[in-house]
Amino acid sequence: MSTEERDVLIVGAGFAGLYQLNEMRKRGHNVHAVESAAGLGGVWYWNCYPGARVDTWGPMYQFSDPELWRDWNFSELYPDWSEVRAYFQHVDNKLNLSKDISYNTRITAARFDEDSRRWVVTAESSETDEIREISTRYLLMCTGFGSKPYVPEIPGLESFAGIAHHTARWPQEGVDLTGKRIAVIGTGASGVQVAQESAPVAGQVTVFQRTPMIALPMCQRQISEEENAKEKATYADRMAKRNTTFAGFDFDFLDKGVPDVSTEERDAEFERMWEIGGFVPWLGNFNDIFFNEDSNRAFYDFWRDKTRQRINNKELWEDLAPTDPPHPFGVKRPSLEQRYYEIYNQDNVDLVNLRENPIDHVTAKGIVTSDGVEHAFDIIALATGFDAVTGGITAVDIRNGQGQSVADSWADGAHTALGAATAGFPNLLFVYGPQSPSGFCNGPTAAEAQGDWIVGFVDHLLTSDVTRIEPTGEAEQTWQQKIDAVCELALFDRAASWYMAANIPGKKVQMLMWPAGLPAYLEEVNTSAANGYPEFVKA
Repeated sequence: MSTEERDVLIVGAGFAGLYQLNEMRKRGHNVHAVESAAGLGGVWYWNCYPGARVDTWGPMYQFSDPELWRDWNFSELYPDWSEVRAYFQHVDNKLNLSKDISYNTRITAARFDEDSRRWVVTAESSETDEIREISTRYLLMCTGFGSKPYVPEIPGLESFAGIAHHTARWPQEGVDLTGKRIAVIGTGASGVQVAQESAPVAGQVTVFQRTPMIALPMCQRQISEEENAKEKATYADRMAKRNTTFAGFDFDFLDKGVPDVSTEERDAEFERMWEIGGFVPWLGNFNDIFFNEDSNRAFYDFWRDKTRQRINNKELWEDLAPTDPPHPFGVKRPSLEQRYYEIYNQDNVDLVNLRENPIDHVTAKGIVTSDGVEHAFDIIALATGFDAVTGGITAVDIRNGQGQSVADSWADGAHTALGAATAGFPNLLFVYGPQSPSGFCNGPTAAEAQGDWIVGFVDHLLTSDVTRIEPTGEAEQTWQQKIDAVCELALFDRAASWYMAANIPGKKVQMLMWPAGLPAYLEEVNTSAANGYPEFVKA
């Protein structure tokens, strides 16, 4: 078997991987990317389930390079999966990235060779079954926070005779929902989207809910060519603003807390946010929304009352918009919805509260709940989430020179320096990974903001003939302390969310992301660069 030689090998061809690839090429490095899917887009190759669309305004859900956005238009404020795929094809047409990407190629193993100070990576093609060996100085994992679907252990699931798919592995050719009896297990983003998309055409939709989703109105609308043309004049300023806001959008929290204003002003602000919709009521709210329980509860009560107005059957109010919050608002990522609560006014939509009536097992015909009732279905949509943030990395058998795997090293919790590297694993870097802004940040913004620092770091190492870098344990401890300091003040640990790794049985419960916002993160990593990267031992 011949071995390919690379300076940099990138795993993943979503926003983060593509940005790394393009920027590394500009600097003249021998770089290549591998992608397990058949095309570009990362999660947006796999996300093709009914109703799949972004939860970010389309104009801000793209790279900031004017050469890429100047002649690209989304037709909706929140583009669906097919338009996002078309956008990635547009990027490829402009930058010719595919010539340096191996599609349908999965990294199955990576071993660090201390003698050569290089990673030896095993790559397998799903098309040809060909196995390749790639030797690379630096290995960049750009696997995103949603690349490893999670399917809970449901007895008998494999015996179901109908169609059953996780939403993140929905068939590319689609599934006809017309007249079908459909089970939707889960009420996260994909569950909400599948349910509201299915309800108008299905014979029956049954939503199996464990925890009520505090979903926000998307306020979706079409964008005309004229509006797109007018908006382009604002893009440069809005793109520049992204690095200055907590979550990398072109808006930010208010510069005041709820206690700073009167009840009338508070309610007026809530109404203004509600009318704008999307994530504005989440990430453009009062600045104490994640820290002050009373402020948080005030918005929850506002949300609850607004939502109950849309549900005709008052018996469902406690299930869908309970009097008391299931957890503080916003400490679990809100889903955006278009007509989700209205579907429960239809005769063909039912809700099963899994806390009161859990799933017992699955049969060939459908789902049996603990009350003994068998619910017959043609389709089961498993909207059960991901082994988020770390799962895409630990799914690869990555081992250091002593034979230890990343999965074993993280068994008691992920640990990184600067949200970019782990002690014990030289020349291995993560983009949009654990303890970085990742899940708290607009994806394209994070890909560029953290990506610029990673590109600069690797470029510095390659041009300085540094052949081995590794973060110190002390740097990891310092990074963890900074994360813990924010979490001690915030409300995030009040919810069993994927933010806290609490959705995966046996996984260490911990904050998986950098929770202090993008500007604070950039200050940390840029200070590191200015000081010569003191968190790392270089050789």
